[in-house]
Amino acid sequence: MAEFTMELNDEQKEVRDWLHGFAADVIRPAAAEWDEREETPWPVIQEAAKVGIYSLDFYAQQYFDPTGLGIPMAMEELFWGDAGIALSIVGTGLAAVGVLANGTEEQIGTWIPQMYGDASDVKVAAFCSSEPDAGSDVASLRTRAVYDEAKDEWVINGTKTWATNGGIANVHVVVACVDPELGSKGHASFIVPPGTPGLTQGQKFKKHGIRASHTAEVVLDGVRVPGSCLLGGKEKLDERLARAREKARAGGERVKNAAMATFEASRPAVGAMAVGTARAAYEVALDYAKTREQFGRPIIDNQGVAFQLADMRTQIDAARLLVWRASWMAVNGKPFTAAEGSMSKLFASETAKKVSAQAIQILGGNGYTREYPVERMHRDSAIYTIFEGTSEIQRLVIARTLSGMPIR
Repeated sequence: MAEFTMELNDEQKEVRDWLHGFAADVIRPAAAEWDEREETPWPVIQEAAKVGIYSLDFYAQQYFDPTGLGIPMAMEELFWGDAGIALSIVGTGLAAVGVLANGTEEQIGTWIPQMYGDASDVKVAAFCSSEPDAGSDVASLRTRAVYDEAKDEWVINGTKTWATNGGIANVHVVVACVDPELGSKGHASFIVPPGTPGLTQGQKFKKHGIRASHTAEVVLDGVRVPGSCLLGGKEKLDERLARAREKARAGGERVKNAAMATFEASRPAVGAMAVGTARAAYEVALDYAKTREQFGRPIIDNQGVAFQLADMRTQIDAARLLVWRASWMAVNGKPFTAAEGSMSKLFASETAKKVSAQAIQILGGNGYTREYPVERMHRDSAIYTIFEGTSEIQRLVIARTLSGMPIR
């Protein structure tokens, strides 16, 4: 087990500086254009692929960093550049992780390369879980997958929403219910290969922020996928369902708690994204306060502005520490006995919203215009308190973990 440390090693610093350079030189100059266009920034993704950032190998290296700091460090730097473009770059990773976590070696080797393509022919993937009536309440998924034994095929019907890269992806990973009586334990994940009949893009959402990231509904109407597209295989699924039924008979709440623990482990990465956006807004505000003069002196000389900046920096550093702690705990198998994953996501998300709003206030009228990036950062920051569990859900998880109450 790696020791917890707040100091990056030389290799991590080198990666951090490399990512920061890409964010500063490639992502940030393109941010305003793609925010206005509200389109996937394919040229930027292609540049990321050329240098090795948009690749499974890069994210695998960060994910298996024994300190746990590889992923949060990478997310902070990329999202410092721009949240919308960064999400377009890292969004495929959601689907790839889904396959890595649940798939067989053959499935991993077959499908993950197709998710990324290569620098000359970039592809993206989509992870489809949320539904119009099942966002925070993941146990209420209505998308059904039914096994056709005669053809060894799964037939999937339903509608997914809020899918990053939904409809434009080369490969879709779809979470569907195979046994409604088991709630979230009756779910399974399926690969939907490119060009599969019955999968179409529904509504593309025109969003408040992260506009460079494609978000849409995915409609599955009689989608048939081979049995080999069930992640993990049918034998493994049957065994898991049998264990879940037995546990449900013995005590259903233990089943639900185990399901919630899976989500808890993924939340620090979102916290790191929020830290990146907050840091970017703070830096713009700090630079502006040092150069903008009113009444014959820089506005940072005014206590009202200076104290805001002091609070902003303090909150950002505190958020990063919570994210790093939770990330270290997750990679080293430390249980989140106080919902530390949710703590990190909650505090970092709320910090991003607050800090970006304060940055607009410090810039005054300029901050309210699109000539300066803080208004975009403020719009982008709103998503962090919503996806991967709203702030209200994080508070619920934390409170129930502390009290010992069941997490439903």
